[in-house]
Amino acid sequence: MSAPIQPTASFKENLSLLPSIDGVQRIDLIDAAGMIVATIENQPGKQGSLALYHYLAQQFGALDKAAAVHGLEVFAEHVPDARNRPGAHPNVDRLIAIADGGEALTIAVIAA
Repeated sequence: MSAPIQPTASFKENLSLLPSIDGVQRIDLIDAAGMIVATIENQPGKQGSLALYHYLAQQFGALDKAAAVHGLEVFAEHVPDARNRPGAHPNVDRLIAIADGGEALTIAVIAA
């Protein structure tokens, strides 16, 4: 994979820099015990998060602190809103929790 992108202040602009999610059905996030703790489907309203998590899987191999910090940079303007409204952006909340020292997760990309 190429080097990580240099995120801009716009999530929409950052999305245009991410690899295609064609052929991705969903992403499962798996904890250390092997349990699926979250799923991001390839459907309208979720595709931005799916693209970001797919990219993080390619760049970092897992959702650890470094991946979460970079993911927050890519989510850009959505991060302050997520911090002000916990639960409104669960896929951003998850990155904030891991960046703040939460448990790393495995990212399983499920092909369509």
